[in-house]
Amino acid sequence: MLGPRVLSSVRQGLSRGLSRNVGVRTSGEGRKVDIAGIYPPVTTPFTATAEVDYGKLEENLRKLGTFPFRGFVVQGSNGEFPFLTSSDRLEVVSRVRQAMPKDKLLLAGSGCESTQATVEMTVSMAQVGADAAMVVTPCYYRGHMNSAALIHHYTKVADLSPIPVVLYTVPANTGLDLPVDAVVTLSQHPNIIGIKDSGGDVTRIGLMIHKTRRQDFQVLAGSAGFLLASYAVGGVGGVCALANVLGAQVCQLERLCLTGQWEDAQKLQHRLIEPNTAVTRRFGIPGLKKTMDWFGYYGGPCRAPLQELSPDEEEALRMDFTNNGWL
Repeated sequence: MLGPRVLSSVRQGLSRGLSRNVGVRTSGEGRKVDIAGIYPPVTTPFTATAEVDYGKLEENLRKLGTFPFRGFVVQGSNGEFPFLTSSDRLEVVSRVRQAMPKDKLLLAGSGCESTQATVEMTVSMAQVGADAAMVVTPCYYRGHMNSAALIHHYTKVADLSPIPVVLYTVPANTGLDLPVDAVVTLSQHPNIIGIKDSGGDVTRIGLMIHKTRRQDFQVLAGSAGFLLASYAVGGVGGVCALANVLGAQVCQLERLCLTGQWEDAQKLQHRLIEPNTAVTRRFGIPGLKKTMDWFGYYGGPCRAPLQELSPDEEEALRMDFTNNGWL
C-alpha cells in the first residue's frame, strides 16, 4: 500500500505531467511514444571536490546537441545515479531539460529499490521535465526478483506514472536479467513503451521483439557493440555510451542500418567494437570519462568509490581507439 505522502505526490505529478505538452504523448490514433533512435547516456560531471558540476554538464550538452540524436538518457548507469542523492538526481534532470534542444526526448532514470520509492522518484522526474522514465530492475534482493515480483513492480510504477515507462535491464550491474516472459506481459501495459536491454544477448533481443510484435512496444540496444545486430533483428535504436565520444559515428551506423547499407554498416560496426568494450565492460565509467576528455568534452573525475584509471589502463584505453582509427 502506498502511503498518503506518496499518493499526494502522485496526484500532483499526474496533474503536472498530463498538462505538459512535450509532444511525446500518445497520438489521436492511440500509438505510444516513438522512442526509435540513438541516445547518449549522459555522464554526471563532478568537480575536484565531488560536487556536481552543472556548468560542465551544460557545456557537454551543447556539444552533444549538434548530433542527430533522438534524445538523451539521464541518470542511467553512466550517470552514476547510485552515487547521487535524490535531490542531485532531480536537479541534474532539471538542468538537462533546460539545456537540451527542445525537439529531443529526455529519458530519465527513476529506478529505486522499492516500488514506493520508484513511484515517488518517477513522479518527481516528470515534474522536473522528463518525457519518459527509464526504470532499472530492483536487484538488492535479486533472489526474490522473479517474474511475478518484477511484473507487480513495473505494473504499479506504470499505473501511477504520469509519463511513459521504459523498462531497463542491465545484468552486468544488477546481476539480474528481466525475464522475457515478464517483458512480454509488461509490453501489454498501455503506459510501458519499450525496453533498454544492455545484456548483449541478440538471441534474447530477437525473441523479445518477436513475442511483443503485436504490441506497440520498442526495443533499444543498450550498447553500441551490438547495435547493428539489434537492428538486424528488429530493434529500433540504442542507448550507447560510445555516443558520448563518437556521436557522429554511432548515428552514421544507425543511418546505414536503416537504409539497408549492411556492408558499410558491418565495416563501421567492426571498428566500434573495441572502443565500445573499452568504455563499457573493460574500463567502465572511468574509461568513458577519460575518453571524453580526449574528444573535447568534460569527463573529469568519478565519485568515490569509483577510481581513476591507472597509467597502464589509460594507455590500453587509448590503444583501443587508436588501433581502430579514432585517435
